[in-house]
Amino acid sequence: MFPERLERAVYGLYVTHAVQLACAHGVFDALLPAPAPSTVVADRLGLDRETLHRVLVVLGGAGLLDSTAEGWEVPADLRPYLDSGAEGYLGGFVTHLTGSTAGRMSEVAGFLERGKPAGTRPFDGLYHDEAATERFLQAMWDLSHGVSAELAALSELDTATHLVDVGGASGPFTVAALRAAPALTATVFDLPAVGPALARTRERFDLGRRLAFAPGDFFRDRLPEGDRIAFGYILSDWADETCAELLAAARRACRPGGIVLVMERLFDEDGIGPLATAAMNLSMHLETEGRHRTAAEYVGLLTAAGFRDCEVRRGRRDKHLVLGRA
Repeated sequence: MFPERLERAVYGLYVTHAVQLACAHGVFDALLPAPAPSTVVADRLGLDRETLHRVLVVLGGAGLLDSTAEGWEVPADLRPYLDSGAEGYLGGFVTHLTGSTAGRMSEVAGFLERGKPAGTRPFDGLYHDEAATERFLQAMWDLSHGVSAELAALSELDTATHLVDVGGASGPFTVAALRAAPALTATVFDLPAVGPALARTRERFDLGRRLAFAPGDFFRDRLPEGDRIAFGYILSDWADETCAELLAAARRACRPGGIVLVMERLFDEDGIGPLATAAMNLSMHLETEGRHRTAAEYVGLLTAAGFRDCEVRRGRRDKHLVLGRA
């Protein structure tokens, strides 16, 4: 047997796919009300008994399900992430990992041998048709919405009037911000393909005129003006030079006394951990032109763009806030 940490790394491939299968087929949801044997769950969901049993055994071996006298049970601490109705649900993100990222990992071998090709357009594949756009936006919602309430609480929104969420997708942070600050209005600035998804968000959360959409390309179009300019997991998509351009645009759009909000995973100061940041840093190399950074690196970028009194406000989970004042 391998040492445990190596065993988890080698067989984690199976665990990730088992999580995705259980999310996609409603298995976790079926187990949330009460523990149940695999045969009962299979019959309830119309799934093959033997295959489901083997999937559940993998999840049990990984500690993601408990085996009780009544059957399989979702541990209490995992329910906020495995319940499809919960704000922290990760099903869409895991589907993105298994359906998109994992299929492209073989490209990293080419990067190792020949370097990454220049001139790639990182979002062409993610937005190449309506179905791909919907999958990506759902993954970003599942990855971002659960932690957004915590980040909104750190963003001094009680003194803000208008939020501009740059690259805000279907609005996971914007929704949290509007919930936290009833007097706030917001504009999501993103590519035109995002418009229909944001319209559904506006209707779903009954936000009406409080939530506007400004279609555009932040490399060509001027950002809307506001007193909070948010970049939620945007700067990690781009190299330092591009980040400098985006933050300069944010400085021009930010009203006097306003604040720019940079929400990102942060590396520890040694640039190695935590694991989630290190893993997603490799994903950034594969899927985008960017990388993850330390808090000090983001403060440096903000300062160079003309923002002052920069602060790092850490959340309890894997996303944190770096802010600068105009």
